[in-house]
Amino acid sequence: MNMARTVSIGNQDFESLRSKNNFYVDKTGFIKEWWESDDVVTLITRPRRFGKTLTMSMLEKFFSTMYADRGDLFEGLRIWEDEKYHGLQGTYPVLFLSFAGVKENCYEGARENMCRMIEEQYNKHEYLLNSGLLNEKEKAYYREVSAAMSDSTAALSLRALSDYLTRYYGRKTIILLDEYDTPMQEAYVNGYWKELVAFTRSLFNSTFKTNPYLERGIMTGITRVSKESIFSDLNNLEVVTTTSKKYADSFGFTEEEVFAALEEYGMSGRRQEVRDWYDGFVFGGRGDIYNPWSIIHFLDKKVAGTYWANSSSNSLVGKLIREGSPEIKMTMERLLQGDSLCVSLDEQIVFSQLDQGDDAVWSLLLASGYLKAVHYEFSTVRRRAEYELKLTNMEVQAMFEQMIEGWFDGCRRVKNAFLQALLSDDVKAMNTFMNRVTLEVFSYFDTGKGAAGEEPERFYHGFVLGLMVELEGRYVITSNRESGFGRYDVMLEPKVREDNAIVIEFKVQEEDERELADTVQRALEQIRKKDYMAGLVAKGIVKERIRAYGFAFCGKKVLIGSALKVG
Repeated sequence: MNMARTVSIGNQDFESLRSKNNFYVDKTGFIKEWWESDDVVTLITRPRRFGKTLTMSMLEKFFSTMYADRGDLFEGLRIWEDEKYHGLQGTYPVLFLSFAGVKENCYEGARENMCRMIEEQYNKHEYLLNSGLLNEKEKAYYREVSAAMSDSTAALSLRALSDYLTRYYGRKTIILLDEYDTPMQEAYVNGYWKELVAFTRSLFNSTFKTNPYLERGIMTGITRVSKESIFSDLNNLEVVTTTSKKYADSFGFTEEEVFAALEEYGMSGRRQEVRDWYDGFVFGGRGDIYNPWSIIHFLDKKVAGTYWANSSSNSLVGKLIREGSPEIKMTMERLLQGDSLCVSLDEQIVFSQLDQGDDAVWSLLLASGYLKAVHYEFSTVRRRAEYELKLTNMEVQAMFEQMIEGWFDGCRRVKNAFLQALLSDDVKAMNTFMNRVTLEVFSYFDTGKGAAGEEPERFYHGFVLGLMVELEGRYVITSNRESGFGRYDVMLEPKVREDNAIVIEFKVQEEDERELADTVQRALEQIRKKDYMAGLVAKGIVKERIRAYGFAFCGKKVLIGSALKVG
């Protein structure tokens, strides 16, 4: 019996994996599929830790003249079964860059880091300076390229280097750029988006659009950043997202590949356990894709757990859900219960819209792998893609449950007591428990556009809704719907007629209101004036069974009152 190969955790270098005979799933079929597509520039988006970097390393080792004598790395793999590819291996100049490490909290740091990555490419090819192919001006430019180079030098740097390499080798250059969008995400989180976009747009345009020395190019990332921001005029770009048919099984492991690995490591009896935990990623209509990071850890540790979901920071995802609209919180609760979400969205991520519309959030969660598209079609009527989305698998569900529990840890009993007081119409107890909850939890919620942000009422609204989602078995909970002459904040319609119906309006204390009680009265007056109870009455619920509450907020203080009493 053959010994199982060693599982190397975190190794993303193709040469190293093959030379040491570490565990490796053959994905060399991608080389042939990509090469024969004849696409000039390809952008491939996949969630993190799905083998993008290893694939780029594989392409470098296959095409680069630096590996001209390393056909042995591909012996026994699928690509080597086609003899014409033997003659292609090691015959092109290749530039392979990664922006994975560009995670700076300011624009100057990010720009310097990106320029240093380009400088490293120039250092690798210093032999060009003594090749006799460059004139004095070109040599002077070559030496200008550094971490501190000017914007104009940086913009043309990769185009110029591909020109020099093309002259030297007599063949155009292949350019591979891994994790192109890591700087973009950091720029969004840290507030230097506009500056980085301007710099990146110039670099990408000269590298991938107006570059006559480019043979082929590939960019990989998690998100498809909107064309308007950095890919303006890049009309030669083939975009491959998670819903595209191309390369559907090239990133991630298929179920067949996972089961073969389980057999190699003597764990065939645990197929169902692995399927329950890690199956569920859908790429290009293929629903049997597994995340490699979790599978590799499972093979190594032989214990199921949240390996992929906890492998890097989920801070952006947490921030978007925590500070998002009330509908996002309610939808997330339904997704955690196994329901699906039908939504029309654009797979292009517009970072500037992430705090303005829910669709952008769902789009980011889909691209990041937290949601899967169980059904997808393009609507010619709405001119947008329509998706049915679900949480990807048990591992993702466990991650979100832990995240949300973390927000409310320490006050679960108090939260339940508040809900009991709400159902009992005990305004005094509601006030006691709600104020305890806000003191405990608001520190998690008031970062960025939190309680002190531009829309505090929306923030409080979402927070209270997050508390109430547990009542969904007993009530139909709706938010921001029209009733009477306006839009109420939250309505709880009982599923059992013996329960009271509830209407809630949120208000933040205004400067001319001396007491929170005045703010409560303003909320209750709005319920009365705009007749928010009309929708419930129309459904046959008598007014005596409808409770109206005004929630008044000022920072971490809250006062709740009903039409009859203020706590």
